[in-house]
Amino acid sequence: MAKAHRGAGITDQYNHARGTCPVCNRTAIKVMYEQQVDGSKTQVCKQCNAKMKHAK
Repeated sequence: MAKAHRGAGITDQYNHARGTCPVCNRTAIKVMYEQQVDGSKTQVCKQCNAKMKHAK
């Protein structure tokens, strides 16, 4: 069955929450997880978010 509302929560964000991850430098990836990077809060991708949470 189709998921009609998948991704509906990020349509109001700039470029649908896609950009370049500051940690791994991947382009056109969803950067929607807030993490502390170099003393400031930034948005990172899902994979970097998991690595950072696991490293703590």
